[in-house]
Amino acid sequence: MTGFGATILDAEGLRLTQNEKALFRDADPFGFILFARNISSADQVRALCGELRDSVGRDCLITIDQEGGRVQRLRPPLGRDWLPPMEHAVQAGDGAERAMYLRYRLIAHELHALGIDSNCAPIADIASADTHPFLRNRCYGEALPDVTALARAVSEAHLDGGVVPVLKHIPGHGRAVADSHLDLPHVAASAADLEATDFAAFRALNDLPMAMTAHIVFDALDPRPATLSPPVMERIRKDIGFDGLIMTDDISMKALQGAPADIAGQSRAAGCDIVLLCNADLAVRTQVAEAAGTLDEVGQNRALRAIAARKTPAALDIEAAEAELAALMGGKVYV
Repeated sequence: MTGFGATILDAEGLRLTQNEKALFRDADPFGFILFARNISSADQVRALCGELRDSVGRDCLITIDQEGGRVQRLRPPLGRDWLPPMEHAVQAGDGAERAMYLRYRLIAHELHALGIDSNCAPIADIASADTHPFLRNRCYGEALPDVTALARAVSEAHLDGGVVPVLKHIPGHGRAVADSHLDLPHVAASAADLEATDFAAFRALNDLPMAMTAHIVFDALDPRPATLSPPVMERIRKDIGFDGLIMTDDISMKALQGAPADIAGQSRAAGCDIVLLCNADLAVRTQVAEAAGTLDEVGQNRALRAIAARKTPAALDIEAAEAELAALMGGKVYV
């Protein structure tokens, strides 16, 4: 049996072009990701999701970045306008775990209603005063126990809502003082310090179905970025114990240098299951799909387990959830 194409790809606009349909049919990507440019109305998003699934002939996962705060592709009226995650957690205080669960249970409900059944959350990166602003207020806290508890609550909220969570950014992005969209961050912490903090957060969540890599160099481990590093990927699998489906962060980010097809091949050789490519033209998407190839038996089994984590949503009383969340947040829930 041939595995799925080892990619997650995107679309240029609100509907697929004929060339995109042909590419997706041939490349058979594991799944797709949506951006703001792909979103206009509820009916349009549902139609696009239908076209994406029709193009590969199966009920594939369609993911999105809907953290809330700065990083959310759905905006009113399709999605609530949320506070940044860290601000949300701080405001909820002792009720943060439940408040984060309710926040992401409502987000999962919004996504599922549109045909989107995966979300690139939770974030298990541990923030510090030095964490780059592009990431800091997207994190859930500065202490390992808080981060793992809140990330677990966020994960359960997604799963209860029929949405597959993608844990990020494995094995930890919180120490980065550069924005990996623009530069390649280097982390100088010792392997022992990383194991005790950053990596420990992901070890506590190693049963989740999917994770996304960090485009970061850990100087103590390898001169290559984690996404392209066999030693770091082996540590994720063996020491952190994550055996779910691992996708790269977007390989078009400036942290990674070189031709996208070459980066795709390097990430697969390092041990990533799935290559995420965003915001590329048709020719580059075609090249990356070819370079990424198809999932082997182990990767295919991980992919099938990730899909199987997509459950029928549990019943949700929207008004009751919003009222409980408002009480936990002291009335200020949305921007």
